[in-house]
Amino acid sequence: MKKKNFFGRLNGWVRRVFFGGSRDLANSIDVEEVVSPVGQIVRNFLERRLAVGALIVVILMFLLVFFGPLFMPNYYDSYTEVTQKNVAPTMSMMKVPSGLKNDIKMIDSYGSFSVGLSNSGDVYVWGATQLGTTGIDIGEIPDAVKEDTIAYVAAGIDHIIAISESGKVYGWGSNKHGQYITTDKEVLEQLEEAEESVSEEDQAILEEAGATTEDVETETDGVEETSEGTEETEVAAATSASAGENIIPMPDELVNGTIDVANIKKLVCGYQCTAILMNDGKLYIWGNANAYQNISSFVDKDDLTDIDFTLNYVVGLTDAGTSIYTGKRGLYDQYRTNINEAAKSSKKFLGKRKIVSIYATNNHLCGMLSDGSLFFTGNFPNDSVAMPALHDGETVVQLEAGTYHYTALTSEGRVLSWGGSTLHQTDVPNGLDGKVTKVFAGAFQSYAVNDSGKLIDKWGLKGYLFGTDGNGADIFQRIIAGGKMTMTIGAVAVIISTIIGIVVGCLSGYFGGTVDIILMRVAEIFAAIPFLPFALILSAIMAQMDISENEKIFILMCILGVLTWTGLARMVRGQVLVARENEYVTAAKAMGVKEGRIAFRHILPNIVSIIFVTLTLDFATCMLTESSLSYLGFGVTYPRPTWGNMLSGSNNSTIIKNYWWQWVFTSIFLAVTCICINIVGDTLRDVMDPKSDRDK
Repeated sequence: MKKKNFFGRLNGWVRRVFFGGSRDLANSIDVEEVVSPVGQIVRNFLERRLAVGALIVVILMFLLVFFGPLFMPNYYDSYTEVTQKNVAPTMSMMKVPSGLKNDIKMIDSYGSFSVGLSNSGDVYVWGATQLGTTGIDIGEIPDAVKEDTIAYVAAGIDHIIAISESGKVYGWGSNKHGQYITTDKEVLEQLEEAEESVSEEDQAILEEAGATTEDVETETDGVEETSEGTEETEVAAATSASAGENIIPMPDELVNGTIDVANIKKLVCGYQCTAILMNDGKLYIWGNANAYQNISSFVDKDDLTDIDFTLNYVVGLTDAGTSIYTGKRGLYDQYRTNINEAAKSSKKFLGKRKIVSIYATNNHLCGMLSDGSLFFTGNFPNDSVAMPALHDGETVVQLEAGTYHYTALTSEGRVLSWGGSTLHQTDVPNGLDGKVTKVFAGAFQSYAVNDSGKLIDKWGLKGYLFGTDGNGADIFQRIIAGGKMTMTIGAVAVIISTIIGIVVGCLSGYFGGTVDIILMRVAEIFAAIPFLPFALILSAIMAQMDISENEKIFILMCILGVLTWTGLARMVRGQVLVARENEYVTAAKAMGVKEGRIAFRHILPNIVSIIFVTLTLDFATCMLTESSLSYLGFGVTYPRPTWGNMLSGSNNSTIIKNYWWQWVFTSIFLAVTCICINIVGDTLRDVMDPKSDRDK
């Protein structure tokens, strides 16, 4: 070992004699490495783990809010969806239960949950099954339904209807608006428990949605009577719970009797209504009359061959097959061969053809004609995808409708989807052709099944990572869009305040005297203005002015910038007062350099590090200020999102308690971003100040 060390040292001596010293030698004798000021700042900053973590978070936030919209091509600020309001965070909307995957008979959905039926007669429910503030979990299937063999199921916005093979009609979920009448004690107990869990604040929301206090009192009274015991009382109580001036009651023969299952042609649920169409044309229809303007025209109808629901109307098909029956003139009387083609009057379009069947979405519908072709009528959203062209001789053998889209199976085994594509309803996976024998369309999903009932594939809406707001918009997407707006406003405001503060501070500190006195008195005047009240007054004035939203945002950024420069100006003034006594300033004056050039080209670069720290801290402050103004309703207004106005809708106890996701995630993003920016700014101030105690 000694011999090895000796030869190693000898080799080092020879190398130094002929080739000179090396950096390794300097390191070996602990010579201090020469590091530039910037390098030392970076090194000191990287030693602060908390600051490094905060910087990473800030960078990720910037990347998310500024590049995230590139991956949201279908997003727009004013998006609303009535069937997806207040949905809790979930990614299970397409998660078909394992017990159903290999034995699917039918699948149906209208809102945020889906119901499925197996060939063995078992019912499954998945998705967002909590029904708002009602306290009802529609995923809790009644024992009577589990023990029976079910033949048909259908889902509405807040209820499910099932029909057993023996003809018994079951219902569960909400029944405040006549969605169903039940004598099942288990369901009645669930309704009673749900009613007791609804607070006064929650009741206000329910009343906004259409439930009156009288409805609630009637239902509560009815449920209490059921506990007294007799079967007659149970029926009366359940009936009273779903009866009212604006309710078409469920037929008594369905409540207390059975229906001929073999004669059922179609079971379909709408928003808060249900219809059962028989092969002989008889129609059972009941539910909330306020949900559909023309439902009374269908109550005694007995000549229908098909029926369905849009969002606002009941639509039917009569024996004649020459038009879509609505009970009102001028509805759905303009037909077209595809979504993107011109419409013609129904008589001119049909000629001698007849309508065989209809399939309705929320705002448009598709019909199949006697020659196998299709037609479309209604209002189509701008993002609608046209129906793919069929091959020569190819026809549609099965067609299903969702909330805005259609899914079809053709005679060649091809699976096609078209219509609304905002939530990827039309993104049919590759490789399905020839493998599928049946398709099902949920609200925003589609399912492809083979001849044995096995699920082959699915596509559409999986769910919402952060849930939805009161307008049905995806909160995660609005957080990204809102963060971009909040950070942009904060950044522009900081740039404005920084420019003003640097100019005023440099001039005041360098020239001193009268210039200093005047500029500092102006700064004191601006500093004396109470910011929030002044901003609120200006925002209120702007609300009365005929200006665009973009102009209002620009003015808001200017207000933030103009009213927040005084602190930076004072700090720059103090630094310039110290720097102007340095030798390099005296030398510049002696050389005849202009005063303005000395102030802005010689002194300013030497204090830029301090300015950068203040700029970082002011950025977080401006973000919080904008959020405060928007929260109070005086900043950016809906539908354009910011983190502030997203929180402004969450300032009541009902939303805080029941719809926690509408404020928790936005609050986390705002708080974490501002805290991390402040941590980065404070750390920069410490590492840039040579007098700071790094170990304190």
